[in-house]
Amino acid sequence: MAVATLSTLAALTACGGDEGEDRGSRESTIELPDLSGESLEVAAVWTGAERDNFLRVMDEFERLTGASVSFVPSGDNVSQFVGSKIEGGAPPDIVMVPQPGVLREFAENGWIAPVGDLVQEQLDANYTPGWQAVGQHEGEQYGVYVKVANKSLVWYSSTAFDYAGVSAPATWDEFVDTAWTVWESGTTPVSVAGGDGWTLTDWFENIYLSQAGPQAYDDLIAHEIPWTDQTVTDALTTLGELFGAHQLLAGGNGGSLQTDFPTSVTQTFINLETPDAAMVFEADFVGAVISDSTDAVIGEDALVFPFPAVGDGDPPVVSAGDAAVAVAPDGEASEAQEAMLAFLASTDAAAIWAGGGGMVSPNRSLDLDAYPNDVQRGIADALISAGDDFRFDLSDQTPAAFGGTTGQGMWQGLQNFLRNPDDIEGAQQYLESQAASAYGD
Repeated sequence: MAVATLSTLAALTACGGDEGEDRGSRESTIELPDLSGESLEVAAVWTGAERDNFLRVMDEFERLTGASVSFVPSGDNVSQFVGSKIEGGAPPDIVMVPQPGVLREFAENGWIAPVGDLVQEQLDANYTPGWQAVGQHEGEQYGVYVKVANKSLVWYSSTAFDYAGVSAPATWDEFVDTAWTVWESGTTPVSVAGGDGWTLTDWFENIYLSQAGPQAYDDLIAHEIPWTDQTVTDALTTLGELFGAHQLLAGGNGGSLQTDFPTSVTQTFINLETPDAAMVFEADFVGAVISDSTDAVIGEDALVFPFPAVGDGDPPVVSAGDAAVAVAPDGEASEAQEAMLAFLASTDAAAIWAGGGGMVSPNRSLDLDAYPNDVQRGIADALISAGDDFRFDLSDQTPAAFGGTTGQGMWQGLQNFLRNPDDIEGAQQYLESQAASAYGD
């Protein structure tokens, strides 16, 4: 069902921006306690447009409760950040956890508290069992998934595609052919954010899920098959068809390794007449960067198609997200922490957040009109309509030392592969040795 719904994105890209009207003040869907005089500190990895959109949500929480909320950046290593803050006796109240593996680690360490009745009431009303389960550990609810991503999207410049005379590809072979045609037209085809290892894991995961299938995907997450397996060889070989052709990458392989995620988006869309790249792969949050840092109009200048199917496989549907948790080393969340989590699980928070664009809420009660344009409504509808039929980001489900840490594990292994795409065996051996260490094998 997810695949069928996702395919409608191709049609939606033909629509204009269709910016929604100002919805103004909304009637609150949740009753929250008076928290006047209370202060809450919230930590997350977000920067730029992602952070700004979240701060608008926090403004509404302050208005509804009288509490004062401050935001602190956690950096990429959320586990290290929280651990050091707890050790120092001044942990944040709420942390946005970007990986289920880290959430489980926090629960096992006793760093976070299970949710209370007020939070669970909002979850039951607005979330499917599947999205609740991703925030659980050993059957107990700890996290509220507040911001999720459809990570099976390729965004492209309409100018570049029109000039090259190409249309959105449906298969990987068509994608590679399209890239070469775009190159022949004079535009570099693909912008790759190789400076951020997490983007490279997303490239691999989409190819692997489509080519190897869901069962192999789950087995690789559990390390029940090694990273030296033939299925991994096949996926890296496929990815090498792109990474091994330096002409297809903006800046070549070396330049790609120096490109961070925001730059990968802006160099695709900041120049509307002669873009530096025709395509950039990443999740729906690309839309926030486009809107915040370029003049491109989503649905006109910036269009999107589903990640192409590889070989005989189905088009992949990979999701990810951030879960809000209450940091409570003493084992019990405060009234203010509970109120914050409940608010984040409500349609009040979801509507404000969605209105900023560049995100998808897992809140099934949210009216799609909350999203700012047809393209983003289509992205959200595809993920929500999938129900519990989705695969969560592979790297986010592995131990953080392997799937979510700069300079090691998948991030480093795939950067090594981008640097030398011919050395598939070396990349696999590195990944397997890192996985064995992280899983304690």
